[in-house]
Amino acid sequence: MIATHFIDGLEVLSCEPNPVEPRPTPIVFVHGAFAGAWMWETFMPFLAESGYRCYAVSLRGHGGSDGQDHINWHSIADYVDDVAAVLRWLGEPAVLVGHSMGGFIVQKTLERHEAPAAALICSVPPQGLVASQFHLLLQKPQLFFEINNIMGGGQPSDAILRDALFAQEVSDEVLNSFLARMQSESQRAIWDMSMFNLPLLPLMKRPPMLVLGAEKDVLVPAFVVQATARTYGLPDRIFHDMGHVVTHEKKWPLAAATLRDWLLETVP
Repeated sequence: MIATHFIDGLEVLSCEPNPVEPRPTPIVFVHGAFAGAWMWETFMPFLAESGYRCYAVSLRGHGGSDGQDHINWHSIADYVDDVAAVLRWLGEPAVLVGHSMGGFIVQKTLERHEAPAAALICSVPPQGLVASQFHLLLQKPQLFFEINNIMGGGQPSDAILRDALFAQEVSDEVLNSFLARMQSESQRAIWDMSMFNLPLLPLMKRPPMLVLGAEKDVLVPAFVVQATARTYGLPDRIFHDMGHVVTHEKKWPLAAATLRDWLLETVP
């Protein structure tokens, strides 16, 4: 069962293993742009079944966290502070798992904090957003401009949402749930990820890392995920016939199981 906590104005969802004996190392999940902690509603119970204590933070201005009224002023450094607040609340090291913008935040968090392990899922690369943005502009210009409209507070259409996030068949229930919960994103954070606050690789404390991507991701294409893996000297795993939101694709259990199996080997 997923429970809700509030820590220094931040919404944190938790899912405890029950009756499974908990594993000693918890997991902290970090969501991507336009989303909130809710996006981990599939992965958290799945991993809790294997004994992992799971926590997902809604970054400031997202989900049920404070800061909605001035979201455009939130920086990537602010979001890193939010992750740090959750780590302080836990009072112990945690595996960091980030999706999209969340993967970028995980990389920035590793400049300041050690972690037993980290997983980057369809993550913004350490080189920033520019390559992904140009690729999207050239391949799907209408989608590029629609995403900029969403950043300004516009409401995405069903068709645009399907095109941007999913490659597999998606139910109306899942799609409508996304539409109801998606929101605007900080333009300052987008600029930070584009060029102004890229990960400082020499400062990063590099734990064991997992790099996952999706074959049909139009927002963070597979070639960008592969570049991230090469930067860190790691192999990549690209999920066949999946789009950006691997947490809610029809075959999301495959992605969750890949993460679980890697954790069982890496953080027993």
